[in-house]
Amino acid sequence: LGAETPKLAEYQAYIDFEMKAGDPARIQLIYERALAENCLVPDLWARYNQYLDRQLKVKELVLSAHDRAVRNCPWTVGLWIRYLLAMERHRVEHSIISEMFEKALNAGFIQATDYVEIWQAYLDYLRRRVDFTQDSSKELEELRSAFARAVEYLKQEVEERFSESGDPSCTIMQNWARVEARLCNNMQKARELWDNIMTKGNAKYANMWLEYYNLERAHGDTQHCRKALHRAVQCTSDYPEHVCEVLLTLERIEGTLEDWDAAVQKTENRLARVNEQRAKAAEKEAALAKQEEERAEQRKQARAEKKASKKAKKTRTGDKRKADEDDEGEWGQEEELPSKRQRGEGDGMLPEEDMEVETGLSGRSEQPDGPAAPKEKASTSRKDVPKVFHDSSKDKVTVFVSNLSYTMAEPEAKLRELFGSCGEVVEVRAVFNNKGTFRGYCYVQFREEEAARQALALDRTAVEGRPMFVSPCVDKNKNPDFKVFRYSTTLEKHKLFISGLPFSCTKEELEEVCKAHGNVKDIRLVTNRAGKPKGLAYVEYENEAQASQAVLKMDGLTVKDHVIKVMISNPPVRKLPERPDPSKASLVPPRQIYGARGKGRTQLSMMPRALQRQSNPVAKAENGMVQNSPAASSEAPAEPKKMSNADFAKMLLKK
Repeated sequence: LGAETPKLAEYQAYIDFEMKAGDPARIQLIYERALAENCLVPDLWARYNQYLDRQLKVKELVLSAHDRAVRNCPWTVGLWIRYLLAMERHRVEHSIISEMFEKALNAGFIQATDYVEIWQAYLDYLRRRVDFTQDSSKELEELRSAFARAVEYLKQEVEERFSESGDPSCTIMQNWARVEARLCNNMQKARELWDNIMTKGNAKYANMWLEYYNLERAHGDTQHCRKALHRAVQCTSDYPEHVCEVLLTLERIEGTLEDWDAAVQKTENRLARVNEQRAKAAEKEAALAKQEEERAEQRKQARAEKKASKKAKKTRTGDKRKADEDDEGEWGQEEELPSKRQRGEGDGMLPEEDMEVETGLSGRSEQPDGPAAPKEKASTSRKDVPKVFHDSSKDKVTVFVSNLSYTMAEPEAKLRELFGSCGEVVEVRAVFNNKGTFRGYCYVQFREEEAARQALALDRTAVEGRPMFVSPCVDKNKNPDFKVFRYSTTLEKHKLFISGLPFSCTKEELEEVCKAHGNVKDIRLVTNRAGKPKGLAYVEYENEAQASQAVLKMDGLTVKDHVIKVMISNPPVRKLPERPDPSKASLVPPRQIYGARGKGRTQLSMMPRALQRQSNPVAKAENGMVQNSPAASSEAPAEPKKMSNADFAKMLLKK
């Protein structure tokens, strides 16, 4: 073989070729050679073990291969399940199988569902050992205790580690109930298990109630079937109509007239409440949407009024300055400019002739002959361009481009050339502020909708050293929950997350390190909005096996004196901000919310100190302790009575 290591694809092709010839010795030899160089590939171990289980069936050879597989790839639950099945198939002692199962529980799987699968495989093995013709046996008690331990293990160990049990529909408890009902004829225990299942948040699902109903129908009696359906009608929230139909069907076949009347009344009342709740939910949603539109309109009007007031204030300021200049020119008086200290020159004064410059309407110094004259001229020309308001009816053929450099020269021409490869560009509307400076974002309108969809592929393209953001043109006032995030936020077993990279590491250098462990499909270096690297990267491989091999070999690797950390990509769940409920709005204004560093030194409180103190008046006792005065809280404190000289004389005479 002339390919470079790890030669995985070439070995697989060689194995497929030899499988057609059917020589067991050659096939086994090729598998062993392939695994010697690719011992961390779970799929290769699975294919080899499957071949040994189905073709060779030699006990020592099969069990040895399974043992090597779980030692090299302990994180793969499928290899452990195959090992347990092979041990049962070759009649290995029960104690050894139980010991191997305990090792599997300590293997460190990466998903909660993996623990559910390994428990289910072990419980299936224990069930096959039981002789259900006997009323009680040691194997049956062991099976029941294993079911109870599995439920407790998923609730305690797995849920504590993954924040979920991995078994939301309680499949293990459902299987336990089926075993008790069908094989042990113990419907009482099955009903207790189903009651426990329903208390774990499954009572609102129609399919769970129908599963319980079918079990009662097959192994219970009509009374418990009717009772289960009545509870289902009361509790189901996803498909109540279907449950009501099943109840009416039961009463039509087996019920009396009284049972039929009770079922009809119950279903009609339930469906009436459901329709009323749905109508209220629709009204509430419509009211919230209307309130959001009203708030958006108010914000829009407030911005327009604020902008108009600023423009009027600026115009008045300019007219006043112009009037002052006209007055000076009319009277011919020269007003001496106040002297200023020049920064960096101590007490030196600026010469008077240096301070006399022509002042424009904006209040800035204008130097027509200086280098800033062309820029000022360009800004003035931008101000004269009439404003074009956005047409929301053309959002489907428009994309929103942001995070562009403020210093970009002629953004319309540059973006028209950049997006020209996607389709015909009708218009590029760059956004400028009142001073004519580019604000870093614009709208690009195409002739066809397909061209706008192709333009989204240019997202994160580097333009003048910054990543350009391209997103659909959506009105956030009408769609406040709209959020564009092009990357997956769930577990991706074929993708790696690398942290601790040096900032100088390039995409080509990282690819050179990663391609030694498999075929790299894509590499994404994470940057900030300015295009600067953050030392993080995502590397996508062709399959899960290559990614798993890369994790074990690259984690802790040193790249340019930096120790990197490598793990399977599993981003945290993105939590959307909760919307305030208008029905629960309080009249009390909310507390001031500060940033991550708390209240800044320059963040002053505008509330007077008198209002910050306690509003309840207090009275001070003679011993100096502060006591609450209920009388003082309702009435204002009385002013001390003024005493005359005669009053003072009477007071002295009393002594």
